[in-house]
Amino acid sequence: MIRSLFSGASGMKNHQIRMDVIGNNVANVNTTGFKGSRTNFQDILYQTVRYPSAGDGTIGGVNPSQVGLGVMVSSITNNTGEGAPQTTGRSLDLYINGNGWFVLSTDGNMVDGTGQTNEAYTREGIFYIDNVGNLVNSSGYNLCDVDGNPITLDVSSSGVATINIEKDGYISYSLLDGTEYEDAFQIGLAMFPNQDGLERDGLNIYRISPTSGEVSGGAYGAPNSGGYGEIDSGFLEMSNVDLTDEFVNMITTQRGYQANARTVTTSDQILEELLNIKR
Repeated sequence: MIRSLFSGASGMKNHQIRMDVIGNNVANVNTTGFKGSRTNFQDILYQTVRYPSAGDGTIGGVNPSQVGLGVMVSSITNNTGEGAPQTTGRSLDLYINGNGWFVLSTDGNMVDGTGQTNEAYTREGIFYIDNVGNLVNSSGYNLCDVDGNPITLDVSSSGVATINIEKDGYISYSLLDGTEYEDAFQIGLAMFPNQDGLERDGLNIYRISPTSGEVSGGAYGAPNSGGYGEIDSGFLEMSNVDLTDEFVNMITTQRGYQANARTVTTSDQILEELLNIKR
């Protein structure tokens, strides 16, 4: 069978993967804190039909002659660039204006930034106060402070009346019975040697991977200091997906798929002509 059949088939399969990634980006264009992905291609094996030879002063050198065998996906990379802020006016909607990730504990225990199974990271800043005072996200995971401890408000005597979160992450709140707590907690943020290497785990959360490295400096940082972004209460970070780019990528991917399908069709026609020689 001719090589172009398999090259065209590899092009179709890998352009389909690229379209899958684009489709996921477009589907999450309004997902809070979502980070888009990009598919990267690379060529694969080559078959050498003529080996190179050096010139000897009498006969000139000959370049190698090689036939490529198709394409493959080299990587699917994360775009962790910052999304645009959207105002909500809700005090527990938080936007990181700059570097950093919110630290989450999935089981209510302390986390340490070394990639344990109970720690997760997100840029989605939608939080709630549950019935026992835990500050949690929409999946029930606890938001953690600068020491990696889950933040739990003291609501044993009464419900929360007001809550205020400063740009440096300090949380102050008051209860319905008049009790006030000033700077009771400070929200912690995480940074990584390679944040593009974080592993997606669904539900808008990311996990530490071998390529991301553990939390920078071995500790969580305070917002609005040391290179960490400030926290803006009453705002949310929108998806960083650019629909213009995605639609252009969708067109080029579709055309690439069609071109590879045409390669398969043309190769089939060549084989048909070969088979018809016998007639």
